[in-house]
This record gives sequence, C-alpha cells and structure tokens, in this order.
Amino acid sequence: MKRLTLLRHAKSSWDDPVARDFDRPLNDKGKRAAAIIGKFIKRNAMSFDQILASPAVRVIETLEHVEPASGLSFEPKWDRKIYLASSVTLMDVLRSANADAEHVLMVGHNPGLEDLIFDLVPDDGSSEARGAVEVKYPTAALAELSLDIGNWSDIADSCATLNRFTRPRDLDPELGPDYN
Repeated sequence: MKRLTLLRHAKSSWDDPVARDFDRPLNDKGKRAAAIIGKFIKRNAMSFDQILASPAVRVIETLEHVEPASGLSFEPKWDRKIYLASSVTLMDVLRSANADAEHVLMVGHNPGLEDLIFDLVPDDGSSEARGAVEVKYPTAALAELSLDIGNWSDIADSCATLNRFTRPRDLDPELGPDYN
C-alpha cells in the first residue's frame, strides 16, 4: 500500500504582466490559502517521503508558503514534465518515484491532477470526496489517496481510494466560492 497526496498550486495572479504562463506568481489569497493548507498538514501530522513538483513559479511559491506552516522541511524533486501534464504523464512521473517512498506529495496543475484522481479512483458512486472533485478541484486543494500497489512502478487505473479532499474554503470560509 502506497499513499499519494496531490496538491494543486494556490491561486496565481493574472495582474502581473509576465511573458509566460509558467512565470505567474501567487496572489495574496493564494499565499494565504497555501499557508492554511500547510497548517492543515501540520495538524494532521502528515509527512512525505518524496515530493514531486512542477517547477512553475506558482508551484514553487505554493510550497514556499506551505512549508513553514506545515513545520516540515521540503526538498522537492522539480520535474518539468509535471507542468500542465496529462493524467497519463503524471502516472509516468509517479512510476519513477523512489521505490522506498511510502508517501509521495505531488504538486502541480489542473486539469491533470483532477484527471489523475478520476483515473486512479473508480467511480462507484459512494465516494463523497470523489463527488466533490467532480464538482471542482480548486487551487490549493489537497487530495489524499491510498493506492493498492506495492511499488510505484505498478500504478494503474482504478488502483486507489480517495480518502479525503480538503479545499481552502473548508478551512477558512473567506477563501470560499469566488476563490478558485
């Protein structure tokens, strides 16, 4: 059994004039949401054996706000393949995770993260968390999965259970509906 936590980057700013989407920074609400998710990680005593992350500026800044609030020390493996990746590409990245890693945190983008959940978690109609993801996987949301595999190289469709889906608005109502 492996554990996978998926974190979508926090809300980025469309007000900053950047030449590339890759370079968009977080806005103030995004910074606050990332810190709140970090506190949630700390309260729930979560820890990660490996962190796989997109090197986009908004992902880097998300982790810069999650890290101190979580009380953890992050050493992400930056992987350009995660940037705007499809579910298939994200599964390929996960197949190369450290063999001894029991719990991996992947930090990236939508729609890839959302699609990865849909591919990994069968739709049996009984998962309230999966239903919430179907409605929307907002920025800075955290999805926690258990994978019925012994090795990361064995990851495949329908091998996971979505244990919990936490949105920033679940932790702070001020980050609700207009925050995406």
